[in-house]
Amino acid sequence: MAKRSSLSIRIVEGKNLPAKDINGSSDPYCIVKVDNEPIIRTATVWKTLCPFWGEEYQVHLPPTFHAVAFYVMDEDALSRDDVIGKVCFTRDTLASLPKGFTGWAHLAEVDPNEEVQGEIHLRLEVVPGTRGSRLRCSVLEARDLAPKDRNGASDPFVRVHYNGRTQETTVVKKSCYPRWNETFEFELEEGAAEALCIEAWDWDLVSRNDFLGKVVVNVQRLYAARQEEGWFRLQPDQSKSQRGEGSLGSLQLEVRLRDETVLPSRCYQPLVQLLCREVKLGTQGPGQLIPIIEETTSTDRRQEVATNLLKLFLGQGLAKDFLDLLFQLELGRTSEANTLFRSNSLASKSMESFLKVVGMRYLHGVLGPIIDRVFEEKKYVELDPSKVEVKDVGCSGLHRPQTEAEVLEQSAQTLRAHLGALLSALCRSVRACPAVIRVTFRQLFRRVRERFPSAQYENVPFIAVTSFLCLRFFSPAIMSPKLFHLRERHADARTSRTLLLLAKAVQNVGNMDTPVSRAKEAWMEPLQPTVRQGVAQLKDFITKLVDIEEKEELDLQRTLSLQAPPVKEGTLFIHRTKGKGPLTSSSFKKLHFSLTTEALSFAKTPSSKKSTLIKLANIRAAEKVEEKSFGSSHVMQVIYTDDAGHPQTAYLQCKCMNELNQWLSALRKVSVNNPGLLGAYHPGVFRGDKWSCCHQKDKTGRGCDKTRARVTLQEWNDPLDQDLEAQLICRHLLGVEDLLREKHRELSGDTEAGTVPAGPGTDPLAQLLQVLQDLRGAHSSSPPGPWPSEPSHLLELQTITINKDTKVPNACLFTINKEDHTLGNIIKSQLLKDPQVLFAGYKVPHPLEHKIIIRVQTTPDYSPQEAFTNAITDLISELSLLEERFRVAIKDKQEGIE
Repeated sequence: MAKRSSLSIRIVEGKNLPAKDINGSSDPYCIVKVDNEPIIRTATVWKTLCPFWGEEYQVHLPPTFHAVAFYVMDEDALSRDDVIGKVCFTRDTLASLPKGFTGWAHLAEVDPNEEVQGEIHLRLEVVPGTRGSRLRCSVLEARDLAPKDRNGASDPFVRVHYNGRTQETTVVKKSCYPRWNETFEFELEEGAAEALCIEAWDWDLVSRNDFLGKVVVNVQRLYAARQEEGWFRLQPDQSKSQRGEGSLGSLQLEVRLRDETVLPSRCYQPLVQLLCREVKLGTQGPGQLIPIIEETTSTDRRQEVATNLLKLFLGQGLAKDFLDLLFQLELGRTSEANTLFRSNSLASKSMESFLKVVGMRYLHGVLGPIIDRVFEEKKYVELDPSKVEVKDVGCSGLHRPQTEAEVLEQSAQTLRAHLGALLSALCRSVRACPAVIRVTFRQLFRRVRERFPSAQYENVPFIAVTSFLCLRFFSPAIMSPKLFHLRERHADARTSRTLLLLAKAVQNVGNMDTPVSRAKEAWMEPLQPTVRQGVAQLKDFITKLVDIEEKEELDLQRTLSLQAPPVKEGTLFIHRTKGKGPLTSSSFKKLHFSLTTEALSFAKTPSSKKSTLIKLANIRAAEKVEEKSFGSSHVMQVIYTDDAGHPQTAYLQCKCMNELNQWLSALRKVSVNNPGLLGAYHPGVFRGDKWSCCHQKDKTGRGCDKTRARVTLQEWNDPLDQDLEAQLICRHLLGVEDLLREKHRELSGDTEAGTVPAGPGTDPLAQLLQVLQDLRGAHSSSPPGPWPSEPSHLLELQTITINKDTKVPNACLFTINKEDHTLGNIIKSQLLKDPQVLFAGYKVPHPLEHKIIIRVQTTPDYSPQEAFTNAITDLISELSLLEERFRVAIKDKQEGIE
């Protein structure tokens, strides 16, 4: 069983933003941060106070995240970008909104005292004495502190306040991962303050020190525990008075948090098998579950449900059968050929999702060069005489501006050239089109021709294909290339108009140049010769596209199966560690990278025969590198082992934040099930004789920051997750269960409310209702309780008694109140991975005591408590990834014994 969280984010637009530039305008863009980690950057909209973005993202997160914040920035070419304001949602706020947040949110001023991040490692003890107890606070280390200086780091120190007294640690220069290992003691007096305050600060020589965060500890609670140790999340200080609401403008957002408890695969098998059986039976099935699901699904949920069903059947190898069933159902209720597939039916939505999931690479191959040419040329193009602005065109000669007629003629020539190039590229792409798309279009073409066989409907099968290929796939991609990952930035106004006119022309070709489409916009007439020629080309293309037999389909699939398709590819800069020489930005080499489900390869060019491979199974982590290491915030590291088992690191520099996060997401997804994934890493580089992040001199020592393997961006080419898709379908069906029961009563004539027929029977809808009951029961039997906000090592360690081992130097005994040999072996094995642990073992003192004792001995400069805490921290990171498989294996073993 696994708990997963995902954020659906749509950044729509902003309004009434303040002017940050001297021209009275701004160049706004948005950055999305999750727990102060930047994961998304929108495009910059130039010279406006009311920007429109319209960008959508899906982010997968661990369920322990705390907040998501949207920062509106003003881009500056010569200086640092200005912060306009922010909107922040806590996890609890989003969890309390089942339908998410939709609407306008006022931007708030960014208070430096609220911009805190990171954690601090503390050991707190109440030490008894003859003259009274003393409070001992050991400040051990911190991680992921906010960089406050221009060099991308901080100079942190800690202040400890209790009962009117203040003590400070030393200052650690240029580090966001400092280690202090300093201890402070305070006398505990009756009536003294109950709170111990630990504050982290960034030391500055000239200006005021910067606040980095604080932790407040209840001393009375500490009395009961006697000793507590763990990582504490730094909290912000009280915010100062801010500007009036709305003075910084507003941001229109759609944000929705979804938490899913994904059960083991076997729990979903009855649901998956039932749905697959219905698809295999086609329209001859007795229960017709698919049309019932469509009927009970509201319009606003149809796209989501269609995508989930499509991905589920795609993973089962039944995508074309599922779509063929939908085609038959749609044709069965359609009497007018002109309205075929024009509604937001389940068939239309499923086909849209199908083309995006399976055909995006094909789309890039056909449209990419044409879109790039439009962006690079930046020509003024306009066909509508009422919108022509001659001043925008410039001069055709030295003395005379162009006339309106010349502008229209030149625009028509430009569009004819683009449309001709696009149609030529499309006609050459038959073999490049994925076989599953060709077979699906073949079925669609045949079904429509069978439904409308007369000569007057000769073009209808072609229009049915183009209604998806052109109108719902190519045209939207032409109008919004950024949303289809064809470009990194939105088009400016001039380029956007060119793309819109080109998309209209493609739609006219897709409509087979019907009189209705011509009558809508008469000013498109100059393109008619090219459109008519394009119709003939398109019909010839579709004829070849759907002319695929079973043998050819199998041959194409076999060819593709022998070649691992790239998950992601592109140009990056690489530096690989070799143990010698300084690491500088100039040591990076430009190479072409390709990531498949087997390896990460890189070579000088995409066509190079010689390339270097990093086997996917050898990857241990993919993480960001802190900015100060190379002077760039867009560098990541791939930690892996070579064939000899030696650890290696490759540093990859990306050109922007989005490219960085896209590569990190891709690497994390394809390596998520690798054995030996790291729970900790160094975000800096080993330069000279120490790590730049934490200044430790042991190159092979444990990392100073935790890995973030579960933070990923959803992409169109993500690996299919069958269990997650089944859970999403299950959740939807449980939400419409009452409608399904009502439908069952209507079909069966059963008037008793809420009944489910007993026995296996042959009623698929009754079987579906029974399956849903079983799944509801499986979810109810899952461990109760709220979603955790953060794994609290403090709370875990409170159940453990810690005693010094008087027989062995620098050793401790950790007593866990649970007799669990598996747990003892796991902790022991994890401890022995630490090179500074000299001995680790466990024993059960007596079977009736139900406890285990773990003995840990470390080197003199390394405490056993720290080693134990580090081992537990790493185990939590590693076991969370294996949780589902681990529980399934244990459950299966128990069932086998029974």
